Amino acid sequence: MAAIIAVAVNTEGKREIVGLGIGPSEAEPFWSSFIKGLVKRGLRGVKLVISDAHDGLRLAITRVLGATWQRCRVH
Repeated sequence: MAAIIAVAVNTEGKREIVGLGIGPSEAEPFWSSFIKGLVKRGLRGVKLVISDAHDGLRLAITRVLGATWQRCRVH
């Protein structure tokens, strides 16, 4: 099982938790579904996603958001 938290920076420069999810794995279908849910709830204007280098996540970011991706320095 995978538990994920999506954090975004708002227009005032403050971080907000914008989504929580639990799924069977971190495969691309799970990530795509999660990100599509964020978009349905109003997520717009994503220009950059910073995350670990999980292949499923990177593919979902490209397919759903069309945003630039950057590897997290911690990962």
